[in-house]
Amino acid sequence: MATSERTHGRDSDRLETSHLHNHDHSAAKHPHTHSEESLKRVLNRLSRIEGHIRGIKTMVQESRACPDVLVQVAAVRGALDRVARMILDEHLTECIGRAAKEGNIETEIEELKAALDRFLL
Repeated sequence: MATSERTHGRDSDRLETSHLHNHDHSAAKHPHTHSEESLKRVLNRLSRIEGHIRGIKTMVQESRACPDVLVQVAAVRGALDRVARMILDEHLTECIGRAAKEGNIETEIEELKAALDRFLL
């Protein structure tokens, strides 16, 4: 989720911050806009996961018991799954909805299917 842009809010003249990122799964690129709040939630979760992984690395360096390390690895796996669900939910409600309004839902669904095929392996 890449660069910041300022765009006009729908209901007022105030500026609201949003982010654009490109899904580059095919030759065509199309921007998707996500709210600052949504991006912040995902990034906060990923930061916590990053800290948890550093904790696991420390456990390994300290030769902590393997079962304890495995429990923490399972916790990180679960946390990553929850982040993936957040991203998928955002994509379904925002990106797919926008594509339906713009008349290019077939392309968006094909890209989602391809991403899910890689994700679910």
